[in-house]
Amino acid sequence: MTTPPVCDYTNSDYQTSFWDKGNRDYEDAVEGIALKRLLPKGGKRLLEIGAGAGRNTPRYKGFSKIILVDYSVTQLEQAQARLWNLDRYKFVAANAYHLPFTNGTFDCATMIRTLHHMADEQMALQQAADVLQKNGIFILEYANKRNVKAILRYLLKKQSWNPFTPESVEFVDLNFDFHPKRIRNQLTECGFQIERQLTVSHFRIGILKKLIPHKILVALDSLVQFTGNYWQYTPSVFTKAVKQSGEMNADDTQLFKCPACNHSPLPDTPPEIRCPSCGRVWKVENGIYDFRID
Repeated sequence: MTTPPVCDYTNSDYQTSFWDKGNRDYEDAVEGIALKRLLPKGGKRLLEIGAGAGRNTPRYKGFSKIILVDYSVTQLEQAQARLWNLDRYKFVAANAYHLPFTNGTFDCATMIRTLHHMADEQMALQQAADVLQKNGIFILEYANKRNVKAILRYLLKKQSWNPFTPESVEFVDLNFDFHPKRIRNQLTECGFQIERQLTVSHFRIGILKKLIPHKILVALDSLVQFTGNYWQYTPSVFTKAVKQSGEMNADDTQLFKCPACNHSPLPDTPPEIRCPSCGRVWKVENGIYDFRID
């Protein structure tokens, strides 16, 4: 089985160093506003792809069940520690290129600050499409290569890559920026119809965050997010897309499929789940299902 390289946050203090102590209150707040505007009021099952330590999970109000997926078990352990109603959640360690869920299982899925780690972004987007039911909602955030800072740097010859060309750019190992048109085309190819776009983090500049009060900066960003349907020149873009066709799995007992051979459904039998087709055994330890494929 061919799998693109995975960005693994195992034993990382990303939540603490980047978010809690990284002076990113502005980014967190404006992303929360964008999510509130794009998310459905509620639903049965939401899949959070690249959940990390659960920073955004409390924002998914109105959903009966939330399944958090991350490749890192330690990130999921941090998410367990910060979420109070554990009965509402399932924690699944999995490769985003091989999601272990039956097709048509979810009525909503999110992928926030995750696609920028994907060397094969279309493969990851197709996985999200497969597990969504018809008319399911997909909220995607991606890093935009055609942002104002990158354009200025290119014009001043301080960077070699062209922000206007369609190919993705890997600016750091397993960190990618994407052109908006490329992402829109790939979503369409995966069977989505784009319903809405929001531009986010318009003022992600250190000096502005120091000089302008936090509440004012967030309010300004909130006002101009609506321009996203017309142009995208911010470092972060949020997209709401609707799955146009597909299956619908309404059976709560048939959540999982084998990511190794795609047999479904798998019996949900912790502490071990054995695939009756290929014989692969998947472990469940401390409430975390481990379906990772390297």
